[in-house]
Amino acid sequence: MIGEVDAAPVPASPPSRPPRRRLLRATAPRLVAGFTVAGVLVTLGLAAAIALVAREQATDVAIDQVTQLASVTAHGVVEPRLDDGLLTGDPEAIDAVDDAVTRAVLGDSLIRVLIWDADGRILYSDDRREIGDRYPLAPDERRVLDANDEAAGVAEDGSGDGKVLEVYHAIRTPGGTPLLYEAYFRYDAVVEAGWDAWRSFAPLSVGALLLLELVQVPLAVVLARKLQRRERQRERLLRHAVEASTAERRRIAQDLHDGVVQELTGITYGLDASRLRGGPESAVVTESATRLRESIGSLRTLLVDIYPPNLAQEGLGPALQDLAGGLRRRGLVVSVALEAVDVVGPAEAALLYRAAQEAVRNVVTHAGAATAAITLVADPGRWRLAVADDGRGFDPTDAAARAADGHLGLRALSDLVDDAGGAVDVRSTPGAGTTVVVTVPRS
Repeated sequence: MIGEVDAAPVPASPPSRPPRRRLLRATAPRLVAGFTVAGVLVTLGLAAAIALVAREQATDVAIDQVTQLASVTAHGVVEPRLDDGLLTGDPEAIDAVDDAVTRAVLGDSLIRVLIWDADGRILYSDDRREIGDRYPLAPDERRVLDANDEAAGVAEDGSGDGKVLEVYHAIRTPGGTPLLYEAYFRYDAVVEAGWDAWRSFAPLSVGALLLLELVQVPLAVVLARKLQRRERQRERLLRHAVEASTAERRRIAQDLHDGVVQELTGITYGLDASRLRGGPESAVVTESATRLRESIGSLRTLLVDIYPPNLAQEGLGPALQDLAGGLRRRGLVVSVALEAVDVVGPAEAALLYRAAQEAVRNVVTHAGAATAAITLVADPGRWRLAVADDGRGFDPTDAAARAADGHLGLRALSDLVDDAGGAVDVRSTPGAGTTVVVTVPRS
């Protein structure tokens, strides 16, 4: 009889929880891998940003160098060869400037030279067809000319050479007339100087950041392993606490069984014998015997609640039948339908029994039901346990009411079943009863 508590020693260890441990072991490598990938991406992004800034700075430096080169050619080569005859288009003055420009100014990067007067007339150009053409000076060009300054900017060359860097300098004729010296440099040479700086700086920055990442990865691995070890220690402590609690509950159950239950049983036998002999006290004896039987039944139910039957030996079917018997003793009409119950694994049986026990406890405590049903179905890949009643029910959406009504046990059961990869579904309607459905993966 499943309601009789066996005093012989039974295994006290609760079922292990391999799904959580497998998840823990798989999570630590994923965390390290994610940290490594994120670190590499951030490192490459920082390296690219740093190298880009370096390239921009190198480009600015190259432009400054080109501007200085234009200043040298303007003031050191062209200006000493100027003659006031250039203002009137004197061919000899033009030839003198052209000779200096051709021999000492034009090269691979400096590709064009023009000289303007204040009215926007071209006094000299390395392309002599442009000499004499007139164009209005831009504000920046006018500022350079009036302030005896210099300026540089990027523009599209009309001759088809692509982007060029225009550099302007103010120069003067021997008579003191201000002129505007304009030099065109190939912009790709400036860009190439920037890329040269980038190529020289990028390996250093990327290498330093990757080295930092390589130093951090072992530290992350060590931290992840420490976290994993601490999690295992915490799990072991939790399991030991559960085992200690189970052992204590088993001891209490055994003490009750070997002590008060046996004594009450003996008293019941004595009272029954007195009642059978007859006498004026037979009515009192009969009532006492009835009450003692009820007390013994309550104690046996309490024993089952304190320490459930050994499911590995008795099986889940008898345990569920015993839960149904407890409901019947309280006057409920109970139906039990169990499918393939003899092939339920020990860990699954313990979890399903715990779920059924919690659902039956809610039926007894809160439902006020007249009938109940316990069913176990073997669905593909999972077990499905359902405990239904026709009691008062409740509104599942009202979490506060559920907590106040004492349904915290179902919430704790949901956490336990979730850890095992299952699910708890509570279906209830006020006045129409409650059904608790628990699904657990099949091993």
